[in-house]
Amino acid sequence: MGTVTSEPIVHLTSNTLARIHVAGEVDEVFASTEEGLRGRIVESIRQLAASAGEPVTAIVVDGDVRWPLIVHPDGAFIEATALAEHADGEPAPAPHPVRTGEVPVLAEAAAAAVAGAVAEVPASVEEPAPVEEPARVEVPASVEAPVTASVAEPVPAPVAAQLEPAAAPAGHLRSDLSRSDIARRESAHRDPAQRATPTVEDLLNSRADRTKPRATEGWQGAVRRATGGAISPRPGKAEQSRLDRERTVQRRLDASRTIVVLNPKGGAHKTTSTLLLAATFGTQRGGATLAWDNNETRGTLGWRAQNAPHHRTAVDLLEHLDQFTEPSQASLAALDTYVRTQVDARFDVLASDEDAAASSTIDAAAFDRLHGVLSRYYRLLIVDTGNNMRASNWVAAVAAADQLVIVSTVREDTAASAAWLLDGLREKGFDAKIDDAVTILAAPSAKPDRKLAERLERHFSQVTGDVVHVPFDPALVDGGPIDFDALSPESRDAWLTAAAAIAERL
Repeated sequence: MGTVTSEPIVHLTSNTLARIHVAGEVDEVFASTEEGLRGRIVESIRQLAASAGEPVTAIVVDGDVRWPLIVHPDGAFIEATALAEHADGEPAPAPHPVRTGEVPVLAEAAAAAVAGAVAEVPASVEEPAPVEEPARVEVPASVEAPVTASVAEPVPAPVAAQLEPAAAPAGHLRSDLSRSDIARRESAHRDPAQRATPTVEDLLNSRADRTKPRATEGWQGAVRRATGGAISPRPGKAEQSRLDRERTVQRRLDASRTIVVLNPKGGAHKTTSTLLLAATFGTQRGGATLAWDNNETRGTLGWRAQNAPHHRTAVDLLEHLDQFTEPSQASLAALDTYVRTQVDARFDVLASDEDAAASSTIDAAAFDRLHGVLSRYYRLLIVDTGNNMRASNWVAAVAAADQLVIVSTVREDTAASAAWLLDGLREKGFDAKIDDAVTILAAPSAKPDRKLAERLERHFSQVTGDVVHVPFDPALVDGGPIDFDALSPESRDAWLTAAAAIAERL
């Protein structure tokens, strides 16, 4: 049986990011939600406990407050926020109840005593009448059966109240119990003859509990393949980072979302960004993604997409839009005659008008009609915009956006155009959308100006929510239809990062 050489320290840096310090090494844990972060932290400590063959006590640090987190090799854990104290050793001003995970309350109290995490009841809690202190019960790590009331005297009522689950404050790890969790806990204390039989939900939950990430890259993946899975290390940091970003991109959406790509200067990488984001979301999410060219006259999105068996555009769809407003007539198959399916990348393209002799334009009213119908068919609408920020359909797209993406190459002129755009949008009252926007800085060559890139990142990180750099890729140079399979691994990874930054805000 091994031992943990040093006590893990978990630093909560935000609701979605934590750093775990163990034996001089630092492991970053990232999740898209606070609940997901809690699960990842517990799993990291559980693996240490499994290696040691005994419970491991980690110290969770949130600002100047810290408290113990005890995790067993089987994944059961105790988060003793009731023992929270400041870094200087003083008790926190408002201690919170002990939070537990899949361990009966009395067993948790005994395990906490073994781990040395039991503290005095806060002075604000009324003390019960003095009673003879029961003998300390040693609980071996291998014992899985819950400790029942016959093992120790009942916990005094005020102390028991400290052990009841309660809502944890924002920023603290939580272990909220589902109804099935509560049912299992109550069932564990009943007479065996009256204990409830497992349900299909229990079966499915047990399957999910056994799901572990399998390494496919690096030496970890080589070891797993060489041993036929008998030895299956955790994914390395690079692969785990990719898996985390993929899960963020794949997160469930409760309604259709609209992403609008902006820069009023031509050649700023807008169309390329729209297609590559659509390809990333499409391949990761399995379709239901539309790349839409919202130029008031002509754009090039249709030209950069893969060939389709027709040349219909947004103007043609607008003329027949009424048939898609009637549920009895509307169908996704009928919509296929107006959009251009990108089979390999699993997304569709709605091109702008390509008739050089046409005089029709798309205005704000036309955009709103199209947007209302297309939102019924697609989970994600990624909108490429024109260069005229005064056009009514351009303004309508920004107003309809759930997420803005500001695109610029690492050049003075394109970056200045993007900065000018942001100033104008703030004057129009779109401050909140700008504050949460994602900026993509694309390298215009294999050797971009590093100092300029750093200067642009400093500026846009102060005026938008996030900045992502994407590398130069020779596969995008010729200006023709984009071959997504020809993209370099570095490009794919960078666009996955960009898509995750966007998805995190949807």
